[in-house]
Amino acid sequence: MTTDTVIPPVLAEVVRSGFVEGHHRGSLVVLAADGSVELALGDPAAPVFPRSSNKPMQAAAVLRAGLDLSGERLALAAASHSGEGFHLDLVRKMLTEHGLTPADLQTPPDLPLDPAEAETYLAAGHVRDRVTMNCSGKHAAMLAACRLNGWDEATYLDPAHPLQRLVHDGVEAAAGEPVATVGTDGCGAPLMAISLTGLARAFRTFVLAEPGTPERRVADAMRAHPEYVAGTRRPDTWLMREVPGVLSKMGAEAVQAVALPDGRALAFKVDDGAARALGPVLARALRLLGVDAPVVDRIGSAPLLGGAERVGEVRAAF
Repeated sequence: MTTDTVIPPVLAEVVRSGFVEGHHRGSLVVLAADGSVELALGDPAAPVFPRSSNKPMQAAAVLRAGLDLSGERLALAAASHSGEGFHLDLVRKMLTEHGLTPADLQTPPDLPLDPAEAETYLAAGHVRDRVTMNCSGKHAAMLAACRLNGWDEATYLDPAHPLQRLVHDGVEAAAGEPVATVGTDGCGAPLMAISLTGLARAFRTFVLAEPGTPERRVADAMRAHPEYVAGTRRPDTWLMREVPGVLSKMGAEAVQAVALPDGRALAFKVDDGAARALGPVLARALRLLGVDAPVVDRIGSAPLLGGAERVGEVRAAF
């Protein structure tokens, strides 16, 4: 009996005290500037849930729906924010500006995504909140687009909702392929599955789009205000802040997509969803794209500790 199942290669290995104690497998694709596949590891043609790497396409949809967002607000609409004070303040402000309240959000109550922010938040006596959930900026923008168009706000997360149809169509257009299946993301929003190659192609589409188009407006806002896309202690922010023109967005379950301003792009997923492998794999993939900057070393550093001392690391294996 034969099978067409592709066994994913090892993208990262866990090394402790000189001993390889574990592996992280996955798939990765690198696109050349002309959009052709330069490197494919594993099965990047298979559909995956990009999770929050879909957020630029979701933000473009609210613009296509007529919502006039720009600057920090548009960056926050495409964010998996860390829950820092400036994130939460702007989410609340965006809601107020459109006649909405935090009670209108259908995000699940959560703590700040950033562990340091979560500790500070809990120490101050706060509890899980809808605004604090890392997708609240996206949801605030979606609700604002619904209010602008007179669309039902109670069902804004239904895949059949007019706004979610715009998202669906936008994902397909940017990725250059049909959505394989629709699921539900951690925040409750519809989640469109595409291939890693399609995801890399979508990010390439955003950086190469004509100025003034929804795609380019989102890309420009994210690159101009990366701290609103992620947070002050996050690799997406570091990369977009320190390498001019780069568009970068991670997703849950160890998904990452990046595009350079000349159209080179990458996307990968670590199969077991281990976030600790993201940095080393991303750093290695960036080097394959020719990105040579100090921030790449910073992103790639994933030390393992023993007795509070560094005794090993998670490192790329390709």
